[in-house]
Amino acid sequence: MKNLKLLALLMTTGIALSGINAANAEVGYIDYQRVLESYPAAQSAVKEIDAKTLEIQQYMLEQEKQYKNLSTPLQKQNFETQAANTLKSKQEALMKLQRDKEAQILSQIQTAAKAVMVAQHLDAILSDQVVFVGGVDVTDQVISKLK
Repeated sequence: MKNLKLLALLMTTGIALSGINAANAEVGYIDYQRVLESYPAAQSAVKEIDAKTLEIQQYMLEQEKQYKNLSTPLQKQNFETQAANTLKSKQEALMKLQRDKEAQILSQIQTAAKAVMVAQHLDAILSDQVVFVGGVDVTDQVISKLK
């Protein structure tokens, strides 16, 4: 019976202490858009993707000019098929580049945010869009870690 009372007391104490720890939980938040705008690697990735997009647009314009110079329907059909295949592969390459760059940038931002979380003794870092009230803004610390 004594063991049962002691066990109940220990469980009650553990639950109370875990409630105290939860009440003292510190949450940080970042303005992800501002981090992206301030991160040089993200800006260079955007420029690289924009340059590839411009290349595709220029390719399409060149293909349109060449198409107008073709005379027979067979030439036009073959040209359309070849141009469509090339355009598709260029677009797929662009999408892959965009996915890879986004994943790379996200990983770097997460690494910096984790370092800030540890340094600031925070339990989590969220997006500022999900924090309604409270929390600690760590956007500037994350930006400085990235630079």
